[in-house]
Amino acid sequence: MTSDKIEVSFKKEGVLKLKKGLSDSIVKTIDIEIADDEYETQTGLMYRTDLGTNQGMLFIFPDVSYRSFYMKNTKIPLDIIYIDEQKTIVSFQKNAKPFDETSLPSEAPAKYVLEIKGGLSDEWQLEIGDQIEFEKTN
Repeated sequence: MTSDKIEVSFKKEGVLKLKKGLSDSIVKTIDIEIADDEYETQTGLMYRTDLGTNQGMLFIFPDVSYRSFYMKNTKIPLDIIYIDEQKTIVSFQKNAKPFDETSLPSEAPAKYVLEIKGGLSDEWQLEIGDQIEFEKTN
């Protein structure tokens, strides 16, 4: 018997630090999967059934522009964090609803987008002006 269920598991490709903008203190360090080509960017976290508290997906775009994401085929609620080319958080879309195809735009141009489990932005007290730092591990 073949199953038509698509199972996609987390693949650690880097480490990302979330830092307070003013103090530079590290709020959280998480493992990230990186989406930096067209297929990975379009697929994102679709079909996933789980995302750990210390996991996220970092989208890296070739240019800086207003971005818009949606939750098509996405089963878990997400916080979508838009980040500019200086790696500073510029905008949030919190607790995006699973399977909702409503456009979730950034409020400022972004080069990076970080997706984490819904609710963590507030739990970690992230705010506009906070920063990220990341390195690829493979």
